[in-house]
Amino acid sequence: MSGRRAWLDRLMLILIVAGIVIASYLTYVKLFGIKPYCAGVGDCEAVQTSPYAELLGVPVAIWGLLGYLVLLALYLVKRNNWANLAWVARQLFFLTTLVGVLYSAYLTYLELFVIHAICPWCVASAIVMTALFVLAIIDAFGSSGEDEEEEEAPAITS
Repeated sequence: MSGRRAWLDRLMLILIVAGIVIASYLTYVKLFGIKPYCAGVGDCEAVQTSPYAELLGVPVAIWGLLGYLVLLALYLVKRNNWANLAWVARQLFFLTTLVGVLYSAYLTYLELFVIHAICPWCVASAIVMTALFVLAIIDAFGSSGEDEEEEEAPAITS
């Protein structure tokens, strides 16, 4: 594994774990009706109790946790090239982070302009997802010239 790929993989894993921790905490406080700890910054409770804190009847925190768990699974498939699916996992990782960034941007808009309250945990999750998206762009579309063991895109034959 090249130096570029090694730091990229390590940073991705660290950010995925951070996202899982954040989303797990938000899921925990939402499911048990606990007032989130905000350290005097923002109004987490206003955000967590707003009508926008659920999507299709499921708390947004659970969707976030599921998203980070999907990213972890895709990361593991990509990292280990399970069943020669690394290329597909890399592209799905990019698409998942793209959806995550777009939804995070929407939720941040709601916090700022509709709810008029900021949740530092939500902002942290948005930052983590944005960083993962940037890394996914580098991973999926960056030059692979320095990667000795880089997987090729599957060839379509007739």
